[in-house]
Amino acid sequence: KKNKVMPGSILTLQVGQCGNQIGQELWARLTQEHGINQEGIIQPEAAKGNGGDRKDVFFYQADDDHYIPRALMIDLEPGVIKRMQTGQYKKLYNPENIFIEKEESGAGNNWGVGYMKGRKCNEQLMEMIDREADNCDSLEAFTFLHSIAGGTGSGVGSHLLEALSDRYPKKILQTYSVFPHNNDVVVQPYNSILTLKRLALNADAVTVLDNVALDQIAAQLDHSNTSLQPENENKRKENQTNSLVAKAIAASTSTLRFPEYMNNSLSSLMSSLIPTPRLHFLMCGFTPLTVDRVSQSNVQKTSVLDVMKRLIHPNNMMVSSSPKTGKYISLLNIIQGEVEPSQVYQALHRLRARRQVKFIDWGPASIQVALSKKSPFIESSHRVSGLALANNTNIHTLMAKFVSNFDRIYAKRAYINHFETVFDSPEDLDAEFQSSRNVVEDLIEEYKAAEDKSYPNFSLEQAYHS
Repeated sequence: KKNKVMPGSILTLQVGQCGNQIGQELWARLTQEHGINQEGIIQPEAAKGNGGDRKDVFFYQADDDHYIPRALMIDLEPGVIKRMQTGQYKKLYNPENIFIEKEESGAGNNWGVGYMKGRKCNEQLMEMIDREADNCDSLEAFTFLHSIAGGTGSGVGSHLLEALSDRYPKKILQTYSVFPHNNDVVVQPYNSILTLKRLALNADAVTVLDNVALDQIAAQLDHSNTSLQPENENKRKENQTNSLVAKAIAASTSTLRFPEYMNNSLSSLMSSLIPTPRLHFLMCGFTPLTVDRVSQSNVQKTSVLDVMKRLIHPNNMMVSSSPKTGKYISLLNIIQGEVEPSQVYQALHRLRARRQVKFIDWGPASIQVALSKKSPFIESSHRVSGLALANNTNIHTLMAKFVSNFDRIYAKRAYINHFETVFDSPEDLDAEFQSSRNVVEDLIEEYKAAEDKSYPNFSLEQAYHS
């Protein structure tokens, strides 16, 4: 009988408005999947131990045995966190794990302000993180939830990525990073490039959540649900999107929380997806595209083959760069539900026969599949659901858009005054901007090179020069 490698604990850092909004939905989802109520109390059915789950990956127990998320909520302004503290789950979180800047002045959508404030508050932030890390019997990873567009998620997030990669070099730094629209914030091209540098150099794995694709998915949900009311349309779409993202994040960790014999640690998942350390930006796909608060009149057929076909369709990807025009470096499908291995083999055979997935020439050309249980505490009208994590070379086209947007406004020195006060000199500002652009440009070139069979030589040359 094979021994299971038990998953370690994961410490979640929710940074900025976007990170905390997604985190709020994520903890609502995780508590439901583990049979925990809004106050952290385990429900009678879950207390019997019939779930076969590992709650300790994302939760720990207080002295009175109620469950507390392994999460730190960080923001420079109080809005979202205050709502969490007065909402339905207000008794779930540890109040010691909440950081709001004393002045509550925010970062003004400016990476530089967020970064400098992160450095200023470093001692307080690291004290919180160290306390929670020490509370883990076996800490495996840090997971970041943030946006790269505004000031706090990008600036404070960048500082924390640098600080944690230095302080915890052997722990996995994984992010779920929301990539913005072009017009979200006027200085967004600067914020994005500066953050992308840290995601490239300090993170081990980045799951890209592209707002362009997420809005298209929200539109699909609206189109398929005619009962939705028009009032507060933007807020409703935001809630739907955050709920769907939370379901996808939960699904990506399902093999850790409901472990079988394979892919039951984050390191094993990441090693199969990221064969070379610099190419660690992942696409994410999910099906069926439904959210709990939206009633679906159309219940899709969810056989294993149908799910796996949908997972490689661009409409189900949470990124606007189509994987069909690139090559897969790796592709992992996490299939949840009551599934027989024979169904998986048949589905893989059909997909191979139709040549629907194009892999790189220098690595294994196969779709990896991990089977996972569904939570017994959540009812679902779908027999099978799936999540795809893909390392695809076409992610470089999304990064190229950010470089192009950066070049367009930097050439005019537009809005540069927003950053002058947080750098010691104009020369320091230019050096940081140019360094960040170069890192992203190098990443783009490496993803392009990965499409060619000679990439291993390219990778060796890069490693030699670095």
